[in-house]
Amino acid sequence: MLRTDLSLCIHPEYQFLKNEMIKYAESSMPAEDKNGIRFLKIFASEYDTELEQLLKSKDYKRDIKSDRAMSQFLIPNPFPQLELPDGFKFRSIAENNDLKKIHRVLHRGFNHPGDPPENEIEGRKKMQASPNFRADLTMVVEAPNGDFATYCGMWYDKVNRFGYVEPVATDPDYRRKGLGRANVLESIRRCSLEGAEVAYVWTDMPFFLSIGFKRIYTHNCWVKHFE
Repeated sequence: MLRTDLSLCIHPEYQFLKNEMIKYAESSMPAEDKNGIRFLKIFASEYDTELEQLLKSKDYKRDIKSDRAMSQFLIPNPFPQLELPDGFKFRSIAENNDLKKIHRVLHRGFNHPGDPPENEIEGRKKMQASPNFRADLTMVVEAPNGDFATYCGMWYDKVNRFGYVEPVATDPDYRRKGLGRANVLESIRRCSLEGAEVAYVWTDMPFFLSIGFKRIYTHNCWVKHFE
């Protein structure tokens, strides 16, 4: 299944490539809705008026309900001490990459009903092959019975020295214990040991704001449907 939520990441010296990137996305990346109509979503920073004007000229329409905020966490030095309840342990998936347990905590953590479908495990494995994905910085909290109680995915850009958090989920059986908060912060802390100065997450959900993330801008959503 092709992703429909696209962002254009362009070096400041190559802004002239925006038009070509949109053309490529339109030719290669549209998805289909339930009625079989092809469509594409492109997210543009609220500050990138040039890109928004370009999208308008290509018949894209704003989808305000799908706008997504970008939030930033400035990594403190020294980093605060993190603690877990007795019997719970931090583990990187470099130590224990149990895909079934990862799939279970992500499935249940996003409130999907029923048992996690076995045919989706391959997608979890593929995610780990993405550029800048770091298994040693992607953390779980292991419960006393061996369950993965919470998960925090982490990508690290060593050139620009920032971490990107995605996804984060806590099994409903283990919520309200501070595990999700501690796990995200531990993942960021380990990024700081690699040289990271900041971490980002593509949301302004209250959970992340309560940890210390601050919304810095919004990605406006633009949608185009193709005949």
